Amino acid sequence: MVTAMSGEKSSQAPAAAGASSSDRDRQQDDGDIQKLATCNNNGDNQTEKKQQLPASLAFTAQAHPATLTAPVAQDSPNYLTYKKMESIIERMLDEESGVPVKTVKTFMTKIPSIFTGTDLITWMMRNMDVDDQEALHVAQLMAAHGYFFPIDDHSLAVKNDNTFYRFQTPYFWPSNCWEPENTDYAVYLCKRTMQHKTRLELADYESDYLARLQKLFSRKWEFIFMQAEAQNKVDKKRDKLERKVLDSQERAFWDVHRPMPGCVNTTELDIKKVCRNAGKSIPAFAATQPSANRRPNQQIHRSAGELKREIELLKQRLDRRIIKVSKVADALIGYFEQYAEYDPFFTLPEYPNPWVSDNLEMWEQDKLPREVSARRVKRWAFSLQELLADPVGRDQFIRFLDKEFSGENLKFWEAVHHLKTLPQKEVREQVTEIWNEFLSPDASCPINVDSRSYEATKKNLEKPDQWSYDVAAAHVYHLMKSDSYSRYLRSDLYKDFLNVSKKKTSVKGIRSIVSFTARKDTQAV
Repeated sequence: MVTAMSGEKSSQAPAAAGASSSDRDRQQDDGDIQKLATCNNNGDNQTEKKQQLPASLAFTAQAHPATLTAPVAQDSPNYLTYKKMESIIERMLDEESGVPVKTVKTFMTKIPSIFTGTDLITWMMRNMDVDDQEALHVAQLMAAHGYFFPIDDHSLAVKNDNTFYRFQTPYFWPSNCWEPENTDYAVYLCKRTMQHKTRLELADYESDYLARLQKLFSRKWEFIFMQAEAQNKVDKKRDKLERKVLDSQERAFWDVHRPMPGCVNTTELDIKKVCRNAGKSIPAFAATQPSANRRPNQQIHRSAGELKREIELLKQRLDRRIIKVSKVADALIGYFEQYAEYDPFFTLPEYPNPWVSDNLEMWEQDKLPREVSARRVKRWAFSLQELLADPVGRDQFIRFLDKEFSGENLKFWEAVHHLKTLPQKEVREQVTEIWNEFLSPDASCPINVDSRSYEATKKNLEKPDQWSYDVAAAHVYHLMKSDSYSRYLRSDLYKDFLNVSKKKTSVKGIRSIVSFTARKDTQAV
């Protein structure tokens, strides 16, 4: 198996490109981040070599040398779990009895140090005395922690097929308790953009991450870019096959610590385990607290190692967020920021309240479609529900659907909603009319629904009621929301209507200023 971190070539670490010689000496003296365990070679014995810090973590090592020092492994609440998984991985890495690792040759390239999902599951069934389902479940858990990974996918999952996988280098195993910072991730993503290769292109969520990080670190982005550029130059000097392995292992490391949306983040610690572990072991800073069993003037003798560890813990607590804002809170804040312009408590409403004043413009605004304000048109872009709630927006959307020959979708959806407002004696007749108009084989205005929704609706008609078409209506609404609505917002019809509304709003504002000035001059005379 190709060595995960070669000692000779990796000695020219990207961090050394931007760091001084004194920085390199300090990094070499740090034993916690310089010992790297390597995987097996093809036909060679397993060796251990001292290497420098990987390129993905070089930025933090230069800016904050103490930050990347991994905490004591035994303090991790998942330490025993990691050791059990790593004992299995070590058996898998055995050259004679382990998982068969090979290099696959294609038409123009070679794929080094890989194994298939079928080989992995077969090995686990033979050596762990489990069936295929349990072996697949255990493999899924180990892949989620990053011990092996698919070479062509960001999702750390295992399939019992011929998909190619690769072992992670022991240096990146979770038992080392890495806590990489956002600056390291920014350097890694920036370096990926410089490597013009298909296999290294950024995914959509990684591009969003990069945009947010660039905005967050705008003041020092030039330094981050220089670090990424220096690391990219060093990577180009490596052997082609070794570079493939290192790139995939680095990508898998970040897939564990910055997983793609929808995947489980295994680096988050269970609060119950942390509290239980804290109850068993007294933290280093707890010794400074006064105790009832100790006299106030009694001196506490602690070693230099304990004091250094306490300092490191306090430094880590300074950089760590105390409050974690949940996604629900972020969504709620975003909602209120979006609608703040339309909240009458914060922004003056476009039309006065007719219940407070004698002005009836709020009730008569639907009769004057030409006087639609730009602020009202902008609200249509919030959601399809906002667009359909506005009568003028609904008319504009109907015009767009008619141009694309899909107006029957909105007609069907509105007919289903109208069905729920009818008295019970008229429901059966209306259900039949909707079926004959939209869903029957000889329908005058047929709609396109999937087979599951069609069969469910057909079954509901055995006992027709006001909710017989809910499944089909939900499917049609999803089609309009995901396809027609998004295309409407990009269409010239919406953009032209918005521009015209902006011009009318600006002219109306100028006229109001002129009339106010004229009244003021008249009063002065």
